[in-house]
Amino acid sequence: MILQECYTLPNGVTVPKLGLGTWFIEDDKAAQAVRDAVASGYRLIDTAQAYGNERGVGEGVRTCGVPREDLFVTSKVAAEAKTYVAAARSVDETLEKMGLDYLDLMIIHSPQPWAEFREENRYFAENKEVWRALEDAYAAGKLRAIGVSNFLQDDLENLLADCRIKPMVNQILLHITNTDRKLLDFCREQGILVEAYSPIAHGEALKNPAITQMARKYGVTPAQLCIRYVLQLGTVALPKTANPDHMRDNGAVDFQISPEDMQALEAMEKIESYGEFDMFPVFSK
Repeated sequence: MILQECYTLPNGVTVPKLGLGTWFIEDDKAAQAVRDAVASGYRLIDTAQAYGNERGVGEGVRTCGVPREDLFVTSKVAAEAKTYVAAARSVDETLEKMGLDYLDLMIIHSPQPWAEFREENRYFAENKEVWRALEDAYAAGKLRAIGVSNFLQDDLENLLADCRIKPMVNQILLHITNTDRKLLDFCREQGILVEAYSPIAHGEALKNPAITQMARKYGVTPAQLCIRYVLQLGTVALPKTANPDHMRDNGAVDFQISPEDMQALEAMEKIESYGEFDMFPVFSK
């Protein structure tokens, strides 16, 4: 079963191939969502300081009935924390808020503050400072792995130029019709595991007739096809849901998309709009 399969990071830490994303799950509902996901076989839980639900996610991790060491818990340093002190303090605040002794993965949520996402100021110097804070937290045993999110190749090269520890993960927007092959290849060459957030294009892929038709061919749902697609690209899939039925369906992806159909899915006309979610900077074009 895919929920039992893992990738291995360069430091030997294993990461489940399929996890639960918790973006837009309210804090008072997050604990139950985590418990439901763990009961369905999930072992990777992904949150962020910006989500406002770290407390609830931490409660779910502590009360799910599975030993802490059997779970993989991720959070993200807020995009606006662009100094060593702010980033280091935020790691401690996350651990305290979640009630955990360590995190399995902490990543920089964005190379720029959200208000400046993909704008001229690249924050290269500032990101080096934030990365140094993560390296120190890793050395102190607070984090088992460290990485980044939404980083482009030159953002990564900026850190790789003089880091003590190479980024182990880059979490990016990745879904059918939105596949940055060059960035995927670069990460693979550098030993950086790619994680795919919003693999169902924030629900918009479910409305795509071509994706629906392809899913019908395999006898699966469009959501399952989308999740399988990013898995076959060698990435971690992080679909988000608080619905236990959807959690179970999202985990039922033990089928294979043919190479020809993978090429067809990658070449499909790009989903240009995320509807009501277009306002969010993580979906900036």
